[in-house]
Amino acid sequence: MTTIIPLTQRVAWQALEAHYRKVHELHLRQLFADDPTRGERMTTEAIGIYFDYSKHRITDETLTLLLQLVAESGLRSRIDAMFRGDKINVTEKRAVLHVALRTPKGQAIIVDGEDVVPGVHAVLDKMADCSTQVRSGEWKGYTGKRIRNIVNIGIGGSDLGPVMAYEALRHYSQRNLTFRFISNIDGTDFIEATRDLDAEETLFIIASKTFTTLETMTNAHTARDWLLKTLKHPDAVARHFVAVSTNVEEVAKFGIDTANMFEFWDWVGGRYSMDSAIGLSTMIAIGSEAFRAMLDGFHQMDEHFRTAPFDRNLPVLMGLLVLWYNNFFDVQTMAVLPYEHYLKRFSAYLQQLTMESNGKHVTQDGTEVVYQTGPIYWGEPGTNGQHSFYQLIHQGTKLIPCDFIGFTQPLNPLGHHHDLLLANMFAQAEALAFGKTPQEVQAESIPAWLVPHQTFEGNRPSSTILLERLTPAALGKLVALYEHSVFTQGAIWDIDSFDQWGVELGKALAARIIPELETEDKNRLKHDSSTNTLIRHYVKARFQCH
Repeated sequence: MTTIIPLTQRVAWQALEAHYRKVHELHLRQLFADDPTRGERMTTEAIGIYFDYSKHRITDETLTLLLQLVAESGLRSRIDAMFRGDKINVTEKRAVLHVALRTPKGQAIIVDGEDVVPGVHAVLDKMADCSTQVRSGEWKGYTGKRIRNIVNIGIGGSDLGPVMAYEALRHYSQRNLTFRFISNIDGTDFIEATRDLDAEETLFIIASKTFTTLETMTNAHTARDWLLKTLKHPDAVARHFVAVSTNVEEVAKFGIDTANMFEFWDWVGGRYSMDSAIGLSTMIAIGSEAFRAMLDGFHQMDEHFRTAPFDRNLPVLMGLLVLWYNNFFDVQTMAVLPYEHYLKRFSAYLQQLTMESNGKHVTQDGTEVVYQTGPIYWGEPGTNGQHSFYQLIHQGTKLIPCDFIGFTQPLNPLGHHHDLLLANMFAQAEALAFGKTPQEVQAESIPAWLVPHQTFEGNRPSSTILLERLTPAALGKLVALYEHSVFTQGAIWDIDSFDQWGVELGKALAARIIPELETEDKNRLKHDSSTNTLIRHYVKARFQCH
């Protein structure tokens, strides 16, 4: 293994520190004035995605130094290692092979001496059979009625991916089927999701790799009780539940026919699993052909990331821009702003993908980092966000780089709505970059006292990502674009982007607290004084109500 020099000791990093001091006050107005071709030159286009990064606070030298940092960080060898199936998730000693989920038949990826691609396609074929049966009405419930309601029960990647994909691809969904998603252990989530459903027409998908996840299995058992309250006989469970899991014993014990268990593997992280069997609800919604088109979109981006020169590599360029602001401008957050209402859950999905992956404080060998790692991701669709938080992005004291995502063709043409939508997107990027000077405000005969309030500093950076239309393939490309951008960042920061130990401590403490909420014995509490007091207050209130 090639030894990588610690990040802050790399030649390119130190050159970037010096370069930042030289260019950080440059204004985008000046950069565009000095280079009239900047808006055409600082773009790249690949696999149907047009990426404009000209409105970033960078120069050609910035890009050269960032690409030098990529070379010094061993990104190429890291990419090759992932696609080879090497165990690059070092803390869990696992391969990282979400790319295998969309690898075409006939190609091979070897993990522990076994080609995993045939197994992937066997599961896809099994999913397609299930999907076809449900969509056609062939799958009948226990009383002989066709299934009309599909409820996915999962949490984390087993929920965020399916919810986002369903909303994103609703245009392609079979509209005589109803889809609901339950994730929260808060009982309200289950009650509201099932309130108007007929148990005889409802199929539950229980998505839990181990079939032991607290939230998922609590909701799964509640779903079984809900079903049996109407259908009475335990045999009904097998006609109304399927599982996405690897735990055959627990699935069978629950009452699910193991022939209706859909497998996935330990080399698929939850936040990278929407195109695995976790996507069963997506396939039922849009059909197997559209699902495979989505996989093809993923694969196109995988191949672009694997083979394209880094100076024209979309995920690499995106990842480097995040690093530039995160590590040199001390930016804390990144906004993702899709101008497509179907992508209303996309930013929420990216929150897990980005922050669970790169929210790390040590390098792969356990050394405490001395630089910032993953930023906070957030966002909402345009134009709604313009009437909410854009004020802060334009005139606040925080620097927030933005990703604008738009499509040239609408899925639902309606008058000139789409032109208005895209006009707003282009205008916001322009306003953020160039602002409005005091002189420009004064020229509008604005009273002097009001001029500072109507001045826009500008110099707020953004990328614009354009595709033709939101198809299943386009969604696959977009998700993989962000997946590989996250990979690029993590490789340079030398962190493990594929574990998530940060979620474990809270789980362990919750398991300890659960029995303490079911008794009034105050002497059992061994927490800090704040937690002890909160538990006592809660228990007292609960028992008083009972």
